Amino acid sequence: MSIFEQRESDIRAYCRVYPVVFDKASNARQTDEDGKQYIDFFAGAGVLNFGHNNPHMKKAMIAYLESDGVTHSLDMHTTAKRSFMERFVKTILEPRKMDHKMQFMGPTGTNAVEAALKIARRATGRQEIVAFTHGFHGMTLGSLACTANSYFRGAAGVPLNHVSHHAFGNMAVLQQLRDYYADTSSGIAPPAAFMVETIQAEGGVNVASKEWLQGLAKLAKDVGSLLIIDDIQVGCGRTGSYFSFDDMGIDPDVICLAKGVGGMGTPMALNLVKPEIDKHWSPGEHTGTFRGQSLSFVAGAEALAYFESPELMLEVQAKGEIIANALQGLAKRFTPIEIRGKGMIYGLDVGSGENAKAIVDACFKAGLLIASCGTGGRVVKLIPPLTIPNDDLRIGLDTLIQVTSSVMEATA
Repeated sequence: MSIFEQRESDIRAYCRVYPVVFDKASNARQTDEDGKQYIDFFAGAGVLNFGHNNPHMKKAMIAYLESDGVTHSLDMHTTAKRSFMERFVKTILEPRKMDHKMQFMGPTGTNAVEAALKIARRATGRQEIVAFTHGFHGMTLGSLACTANSYFRGAAGVPLNHVSHHAFGNMAVLQQLRDYYADTSSGIAPPAAFMVETIQAEGGVNVASKEWLQGLAKLAKDVGSLLIIDDIQVGCGRTGSYFSFDDMGIDPDVICLAKGVGGMGTPMALNLVKPEIDKHWSPGEHTGTFRGQSLSFVAGAEALAYFESPELMLEVQAKGEIIANALQGLAKRFTPIEIRGKGMIYGLDVGSGENAKAIVDACFKAGLLIASCGTGGRVVKLIPPLTIPNDDLRIGLDTLIQVTSSVMEATA
């Protein structure tokens, strides 16, 4: 038995899907200790938008370390944080005329969600949060209450209260909620906030329509609730623009970011909070020992350089078309298959968890790292690095198409 089997907790998961020991990685490829290479369509569950060991970020991080830059600072001011904040404001916020404050917390997505829930409740004086079916928002108790998946919720050990779930993407449900809130005898009061992903990544790559998101935003505004956008997995350029909602005509009160915002795979989480909401915090009410992760500020600042010109986002849009076109051929051949996605996140719904598992396992053996998601794990999810070379993208897609065809033919 290996040290992992002997001593690592049984809670380990991804290593069971990819049962090798990885040793090296560069851009969209990983190499195991036996020298076998794998094209990576998983990218750290959406963390590595800019690839493994991005050379620009690596160079900046090494230079920072060699200069004895501050590596840990809680929430003290540092040159690394200042550089990141100034670049983020200039590159992302100012062009969108966003005056949101930047809150750094513990460096995980679930901590960003926890902080968003806290400030929404504080700002409105309400307790209830409305979340949506198939949503995923994290594993700590507050964010887990917003998560819909019963497998994850079942590990809580305590009731998950003060959150109600409603049908994602359903216009009739929005109208029903509006009617309830207007009816003083309905017994249903408006919530502190609506928490939503524009694309439910873990939930099966379910893409919200512009009409529905605008309807949700208007409902939130009309009833005095906050609109919280969880952009943790599909933000930072994943959809072909920095924010997944850039083309949706909505103005969120709080935006949760993590994963790709740290650039290199080093941990960082960040909430963007409207100033009139942020003022409800008092100093130190939401802390986190690693909310001043300087290496993430250094790498994250380099990541922002990709958004100072339209080049990468145009590439993402072009690669997204390549992915969509490749997958559509499978949907035409096999009736159960459905394709959903935007930019460089796509879901291949293959009808059952058994089909998806067979595809993921066979792809791994063929040198392609890919994962499943959605109800029962029935959706094969593609989230390669945005910087993946076109040759690697096409090789990976060819592998996926060949494997999926074989699995679907065998189960027909």
